[in-house]
Amino acid sequence: MSPIQPAWLHDTVSALAYSIAGQHRLATQDQLQPPFNDITLFILEQEGRLPDTLRSPLALATLGFDLAALPGGSRFHTAAPEVRSRILTAWKRSTLGFKRDLIRYHESLATLALFSRAEERMQGDSAVEGRMRQPPERIQSQVAVIGSGPGGTITACLLAERGRSVVLLEEGPFLPLESCAPFSRQELEQKYRNGGQTVALGQNKVAYVEGRCVGGGSEVNSGLYHRTPPEVLELWRREYGVQELSESDLLSHQQACERELSVSMLPGPPAAASSKLASGAQKLGWQALEVPRWFSYSPNGATGTRQSMTKTYIPRFLKAGGTLVPNTRATALRQENGRWIIDGRVGGRQPLTVEAGTVFVAAGAVQTPALLRRSGITTNIGNALRLHPTVKLVAEFPEEVNSADMGVPVHQVKEFAPRLTFGCSISTVPYLALGLLDHPSAIPLLPTNWTRLANYYAMCAAEGLGTVRCLPTRSDPLVRYRLSESDRTQLAHGMKKLAELLFAAGASAIYPGVQGSAAVRKPKDLDQMSDILPQGKGNLMTIHLFSTCPMGEDRHRCAVDSFGKVHGMQGLFVADASLLCTAPGVNPQGSIMALVRRNVLRFLGQS
Repeated sequence: MSPIQPAWLHDTVSALAYSIAGQHRLATQDQLQPPFNDITLFILEQEGRLPDTLRSPLALATLGFDLAALPGGSRFHTAAPEVRSRILTAWKRSTLGFKRDLIRYHESLATLALFSRAEERMQGDSAVEGRMRQPPERIQSQVAVIGSGPGGTITACLLAERGRSVVLLEEGPFLPLESCAPFSRQELEQKYRNGGQTVALGQNKVAYVEGRCVGGGSEVNSGLYHRTPPEVLELWRREYGVQELSESDLLSHQQACERELSVSMLPGPPAAASSKLASGAQKLGWQALEVPRWFSYSPNGATGTRQSMTKTYIPRFLKAGGTLVPNTRATALRQENGRWIIDGRVGGRQPLTVEAGTVFVAAGAVQTPALLRRSGITTNIGNALRLHPTVKLVAEFPEEVNSADMGVPVHQVKEFAPRLTFGCSISTVPYLALGLLDHPSAIPLLPTNWTRLANYYAMCAAEGLGTVRCLPTRSDPLVRYRLSESDRTQLAHGMKKLAELLFAAGASAIYPGVQGSAAVRKPKDLDQMSDILPQGKGNLMTIHLFSTCPMGEDRHRCAVDSFGKVHGMQGLFVADASLLCTAPGVNPQGSIMALVRRNVLRFLGQS
């Protein structure tokens, strides 16, 4: 439900929505025509979903923007359309980062909502939340697991199947995988924390996303699977003192997860946009590969279903007698008489207390350290956040490379790994429109040209570090992250090399996702691209976060031991991406699943 909004804020957001959407309007496209009241409502709802550390500052900044037009004779929301257009253009081109960021925020939401209209009309609303009985006010169990992403669910499932009484807490709702189309606006609203509007603050802000539903990130990601590179395992053993971490130590756990999640290659030919990566790499003599996915395919290979937690381990957990409690936020941990007490709230209102002898915290690389720090457990917690910062570009080809059912392509280019990885991203029309925000003259071509366009990315295993901190009176943590100069250079280098590869694959134009950048139409013009990512203009994002509770025996830098037990605490474990010591340079869920399986079997005495 939309939060109550002051009339002034509503009028300002409405004026922004109408001005931004009007710039994209095409006479031949009914779904892009006014009225834009639905877009205004979406922006207001998204502002209400923002982390509470950002919600009030954003509202105040929006009202300040409205007042800033007064020297011209009126507030923004009462100004004539041509005056609004001039004001928007001036703020987008401002040298002041906060001005650019404010307009970019509203422009991104308005563009996403506008170009999602046609998709929503086709899909309808299929969201049906799984119904669970209302939990009692107090639950006692041998083990409590907080968070139902891959780390938490695999942990809970294996414990329940071996006879332990287990309660699995999840802050988000229990929704079937089919409740909405993947990578849609509805998915953002249903299954992502804060509506997908989370950001690590710094000179180069990095937008990130967290799943917030039963199954966590497995319900919203693309299912690409990698084993942990052996050189990464060696680094973690050498520098962090992680024990029993060789390839042979993890092999049986990797194989078990791969078997249980049907990790496999495509049964048929890849999407054309994916093949472009492979063909460009081949022409340049670079290494490219098809990445396996946790998908189960029909006998003829025509259809496939992502093997998320709600399709695999959650049903097993429930069959084994586990107790799943969705819509429940764990607010703090404490110890009483040698037992752990979890204080929580169901649906944001009803108090819930869970008592357990052992607790596994698996709420993700941001929420796990936030919960531990709220509970007074702070040693080496939330001090070493690492990411895979990612820059994107849109490539245009003379032939069709995109289709409505393409999904996420499966090829990646590993020539510059582990520091850089290239791949192809979700390329539906709404996401192409977002990718072209820095190239507004190309957006009107989307309705007729989108099948010749695709989003691509360069992902960096960065050196930068960040922190997760709790603020008084706020429920959402403050996340900060600082790119090193080397990271900014690597990302700029990655974008150039990615563009070079796509030109080799036959691209006719490259649209870099950097504010103020120009389209590149010839390979010889790549030298005009910056050699270092400009401060504040990179439009960075990531879906991979880790290292906030690094594992290992080095107590000067590690929060937990080699098997996830929090140093100095009895019966308290971490079981998610927080464990990873550094950025692995590959999609991390394969690493997470193998590690938590290893750890829980050791806890059970079966390793």
